[in-house]
Amino acid sequence: MSLGVDMVTFKTCTFDCVYCQLGVTTVETADRQAFVPKDEVLKEIRETLTHETKKIDFVTLSGSGEPTLNSDIGKIIDEIKLFTDIPIAVLTNGSLLYRADVRKDLSKADLVVPSLDAVADDTFVKVNRPCKSLKLDDIIDGLRVFTEEFQGKIWLEIMLVRGINDDPGELRRISEIVRKLRVDKIQLNTVVRPPAEDYAEPISYDEMQSILELFDDRAEVIVDFDKPIDHGTNNESSPELTESRIISLIKRHPCTIDDMSKSLGIYKDEIAKYADIMVDRGVIKRVKRGDRWYYEFSSDIEER
Repeated sequence: MSLGVDMVTFKTCTFDCVYCQLGVTTVETADRQAFVPKDEVLKEIRETLTHETKKIDFVTLSGSGEPTLNSDIGKIIDEIKLFTDIPIAVLTNGSLLYRADVRKDLSKADLVVPSLDAVADDTFVKVNRPCKSLKLDDIIDGLRVFTEEFQGKIWLEIMLVRGINDDPGELRRISEIVRKLRVDKIQLNTVVRPPAEDYAEPISYDEMQSILELFDDRAEVIVDFDKPIDHGTNNESSPELTESRIISLIKRHPCTIDDMSKSLGIYKDEIAKYADIMVDRGVIKRVKRGDRWYYEFSSDIEER
């Protein structure tokens, strides 16, 4: 169970990945800046940890874009550690790890989860659609250097998209590079939530299991999170607060009723009741992906 911290303004990223659950990138940049006041971020984290009744396993710096674009991320990590011993995780696409300042900023984190979806230039462009200033060789070399320097845990994620980066030759090349990296886990993932591009299709379970065999014993196929729900007292929330929490969650990424129930600690029938009402009002919308229904924020409707 993680406390997510958004480090950049919405959809500000170094990539415009075809599979992104947040939609297309609106601000594509490799230039670092503060984005949000550091002290406000720290104040909100401190207040949330003070009032949160559920056990938090990680404070996770990620959000609606690439978190290492935030030039204050190193200072924020340092200061979080002054008021909590909860481990700090950073979810990153790894695109800026070639920079010494970024590697230094992440050095105090407990867990870093970078991505590597391609090792061939043409595949890299197709799946990640990077800023023009970014070079794949630099990114791979930055990842290699980071894995040698970093003292914490590293879980490397590979997002597989049908017909784009699932070619056996590409997968073998990825495996050859990854085998040489000092990472603790290799997590194979695929498109589940509604992606930025409709043509970004998932790999089947059986195909994922076959691909798994190309990697060593550090590799795993990521399965659905299935942790028992601690409902606590959250079911006593007012309708306005419940709706606000649902909107806050699905603005970060599309969610199923199960996702919302587990994240918010509210019974599924209660979540479904509120979701139906909010769909009818046009505040959120329902989208089918495979055999699952996801709920997304209706960005064209003013938040109520």
